Amino acid sequence: MDFSLTPEQKDFQSAVYRYADKELRNQAVERAHSLEYPWDVARSMAAQGLLGITIAEADGGIGGTLMDAVIAIETIASVCPRSADVIQAGNFGAIRVLAEYGSAFLKEKYLGPLLQGKALISVGMTEPEAGSAVTELKTSATRDAGGWRINGTKIFTTHGPHANFILAYVRFGPGTQGIGSVLIETDSEGVKLGKRSAFMSDEEWVEIFFDNVHVPDTHVVLGEGGFKKQIAGFNVERIGNTSRSLALGRYAYEEAKGWAMQRKQFGKLLCEFQGLQWKFADMRIKLDAAQLLLYRAAQSADTGFPSATETAIAKAYCNQIGFDVANDALQVMGGMGYSRESLVEYCVRRCRGWMIAGGSIEILKNRIAEGIFERSFSQRPATRSPA
Repeated sequence: MDFSLTPEQKDFQSAVYRYADKELRNQAVERAHSLEYPWDVARSMAAQGLLGITIAEADGGIGGTLMDAVIAIETIASVCPRSADVIQAGNFGAIRVLAEYGSAFLKEKYLGPLLQGKALISVGMTEPEAGSAVTELKTSATRDAGGWRINGTKIFTTHGPHANFILAYVRFGPGTQGIGSVLIETDSEGVKLGKRSAFMSDEEWVEIFFDNVHVPDTHVVLGEGGFKKQIAGFNVERIGNTSRSLALGRYAYEEAKGWAMQRKQFGKLLCEFQGLQWKFADMRIKLDAAQLLLYRAAQSADTGFPSATETAIAKAYCNQIGFDVANDALQVMGGMGYSRESLVEYCVRRCRGWMIAGGSIEILKNRIAEGIFERSFSQRPATRSPA
């Protein structure tokens, strides 16, 4: 079994690195601490063919594999961690669900500006009372003349303050089978954005209110019964989350390694202290193991959607390792690692969020256990029979 990238993949990786080194490196720190979405980077990446890597050529994409997209997001993150978010939005998130399940009308209307870096799409999934228990969502879709009326609230929506379109999970009917999704333009009548709030990572989010928003039938992406397909698409987003977490852990590791090779204390280079040698050995072992799990999940998917179990294993491990390694790197660098002059502290904060977003580590372990025992385990309390 060959664990190396193919010659074509290596060439692609080198090309992406040359682009990132030339166009993204100089403003990497400033970009990381900006609250605005990097639209200039999105347009630049679009010109380089880095948006829509896994989307079919017939739909305006590149027609590559999920592995190609993983290589791109890792390589960009190795130079400019913040810019990896643009690769995520243009390849791994709601855009994949739209490209896979959207009608010809929706793809023709919306994929163009998204793939040109001129528009942004977000997933509206989480609600005030539906986080990990996403099937308890209450945002409703009620039949109306020529379409649907959407009422409900979404929170913690990635890129919510900047998105032009929301792929909103909605309830057409009762139970899991009643869940589907619609595409809503954020400037539609009845869409209201709440006050901006910020995560520990400084990434902003807003509460999004749908007040009797009219959505025509043409904007239904997946109707009643489409929940399983949506979750299959969401596994692609998890691969992007996984890739960034591992990539930012590796970025911090490389920064700390460089620091240890030139910083002296007590008359010795830091890398000459055995305690730090062991710390770096542990970090390297964790990074390499996590890389294999990520590549397994991405490679086995090819151009389709990845395995739910392999994705859960990769995400749970890479999320933990990305954070642990970034945190260890910060400790090695001391005050400089904790300072915003470097991006190591930024990597720690971002990696911590991915241990929650896109499926918490605990929920992922539940899913892994279901695969192990080949049965589902309800997290809801058992209902008691009447006496």
